[in-house]
Amino acid sequence: MQFPPTLRSTAKLCASAIRLGIFTIGINMSLLANADTTTATQQVFAAESAFAKTMADRNLTAFAEFLSEEAIFFAGTKPLRGKAQIVEEWSAYFKGPKPPFSWVPDQVEVLNSGKLALSTGPVRDPDGKIIARFNSIWRLENSGTWKVVFDKGSPASPGPQ
Repeated sequence: MQFPPTLRSTAKLCASAIRLGIFTIGINMSLLANADTTTATQQVFAAESAFAKTMADRNLTAFAEFLSEEAIFFAGTKPLRGKAQIVEEWSAYFKGPKPPFSWVPDQVEVLNSGKLALSTGPVRDPDGKIIARFNSIWRLENSGTWKVVFDKGSPASPGPQ
């Protein structure tokens, strides 16, 4: 069956409009995902920075507030399981007037879902010498706050280029 030329032109125009609309929606969804990831990245960067400040401030109670109840920190190859065990083991680092080390994030990456993130950066001794690199996994909790769920150090390495 043959359709009149004007109807064929209209059908082609509609098909093009639909493709353009789908393309535009795809771009907008991509931009929204990137906007959400950018916001989450900034939130995790701020959370990690505040978490590090607890060591400088010698505030073990504030340190504990950044930990998920089910967090796992590695002390060498030995896992410390749960907030209570981590706080108990890390309390030694909070004794004395000066912190034994400090850390600062230099890179944060967030999954597109915006629910899980990695933060990493140099660990420095009291003289400022880089001695290691921290690697923390953060999870966005139902309360809307980011909490550390995993933490493991690694040998010193360069940050992002």
